[in-house]
Amino acid sequence: MKKNKLGHSELYVSELGFGCMSLGNNHQINERMIHEAIDHGINFFDTADLYDKGMNEKSLGLALREKRKDVIIATKGGNEWGEGIDGWRWNPSKEYLKGAVKQSLIRLGTDYIDLYQLHGGTIEDPVDETIEAFEDLVQEGVIRNYGISSIRPNVIKAYLEKSNITSIMMQYSLLDRRPEEWFDVIGNHHVSVIARGPVAKGILSNDYERKITSKGYLDYTEIELRETVDEILHYISENGHPLQQVALRYVMDNPIVATAIPGASRLDQLMENIDVANIPSLPEHLTAKLRKVTKQSKYSNHR
Repeated sequence: MKKNKLGHSELYVSELGFGCMSLGNNHQINERMIHEAIDHGINFFDTADLYDKGMNEKSLGLALREKRKDVIIATKGGNEWGEGIDGWRWNPSKEYLKGAVKQSLIRLGTDYIDLYQLHGGTIEDPVDETIEAFEDLVQEGVIRNYGISSIRPNVIKAYLEKSNITSIMMQYSLLDRRPEEWFDVIGNHHVSVIARGPVAKGILSNDYERKITSKGYLDYTEIELRETVDEILHYISENGHPLQQVALRYVMDNPIVATAIPGASRLDQLMENIDVANIPSLPEHLTAKLRKVTKQSKYSNHR
């Protein structure tokens, strides 16, 4: 599988990664899927301490205990839970993050994290303090690189200007092209995008009929979604590839995207995702048509 350089780091990540949020609570099933992914060339695994209150990290760590040197582990922090906290609360403080990463290391069963990401954030956060925490952790050798997971333009700009982030995780798909407005700025800072949600909650999959609901999706109404998906299907019919593979390929073809991380809760879903690595980049005329029939929306808040 093709590997891409992650920002200005020394990491080379598979163009298709594994979004671990979709894993369940059966470790044997999780391990089988993770090992299957590795066998097919996936080396990038993304989790977070908040997923299943740390159990997601534990399952991933157990599955990778004999394969640590072959993979790149990314996790996230900033969401605090525990005694006296109803659910979880946002805490991007230096003290909390430096303690949280140590707990992630224990759950993952490793002594370093390849990519540690801030799991959210607002412009009102103590950004300089958060960056200090990341830089300290790099100096200590606890993390190799750091990034943010955010779709807020003002937060993204602040970290691009003030920090040494390697990557920005953003929701990005044919049905959510808002990130494209910021790709030039991100690229000018030698930072990569990690694309989550590339099949738009399954709307851009073979199961689209069931996934399209009366709620619509972002600024698409239900009717607009059905019309847009029908147009996409029309244009890709001569291509011969399933909707999901074309949707993934559209995201992965963008040079700013180092890796796309669709979820998979079943082995057949994983294998369908992996198949996209075996198809060529979309021809330019098809990409142009796909852009023409989908919205070029922009973020309206947090600018």
